[in-house]
Amino acid sequence: QVQLAESGGGSVQSGGSQTLSCSISGSFPSIYCMAWFRQAPRKEREGVGSLNSGANPTYSDSVKGRFTISQDNAKKTLYLRMNSLNPEDTAMYYCAADPRGATRGFYRGVYSCSHTTTAYQNWGRGTQVTVSS
Repeated sequence: QVQLAESGGGSVQSGGSQTLSCSISGSFPSIYCMAWFRQAPRKEREGVGSLNSGANPTYSDSVKGRFTISQDNAKKTLYLRMNSLNPEDTAMYYCAADPRGATRGFYRGVYSCSHTTTAYQNWGRGTQVTVSS
């Protein structure tokens, strides 16, 4: 079983930066897919980006070029570095894990992990990011 805990959320001015962390714990041999999702008020939860075995990051169009996903295996931590934030980035941010990576596939030519919520079995409770203009 995998336990996930996000941290690093808070309030930031438009144009600013913030880094979220997701602590990974539990008993598991390996985790193939890790991802970040977000959910704004009255909107569906959407994928932000994913990592396949700690590599091959893919991003949604709305954050590509501004957000970076990385993973520190020694610290068992997933990160989301967010730059050039704008009010549309305001949301609850969640990390998610799909240990078996069963839904991996080619996404824009890269063998990567899914951006859909149904592919992930383990979720954190989320951390709120609020961007003010």
